[in-house]
Amino acid sequence: MAITLNHTIVWCRDHRAAAGFLTDLFDLPEPVHWGPFMIVDLGNGVSLDYHETDGSVAPQHYAFLVSEDEFDAIYGRIVERSVAHWADPGHRAADTINHDDGGRGVYFSDPDGHSLEIITRPYSLGA
Repeated sequence: MAITLNHTIVWCRDHRAAAGFLTDLFDLPEPVHWGPFMIVDLGNGVSLDYHETDGSVAPQHYAFLVSEDEFDAIYGRIVERSVAHWADPGHRAADTINHDDGGRGVYFSDPDGHSLEIITRPYSLGA
């Protein structure tokens, strides 16, 4: 059996707002409340389980591989909602996308400062 990622916990200050931001932008089903979590099902056997904390939130990076059509739709909502976005992880090339590895990609932040990325091609890793 191949090892696959099942879920990860995303720490946040308001789990409803954070999970809702992602499901709204990605046009995913509403998050499901279970125990202390708001669970976002990504539809590929992986979920992001949002959990509130009273402490500081250490920003993490989450990258999502999407189809060309999904990229168009998500990027359209990013622009429509005036979500700050960049072509690069260092946030230097604002209001644009990248074309790395023959695809398209863009970075943006969620309400807790996590860096989110959508890409249409996996990184080649120098291959």
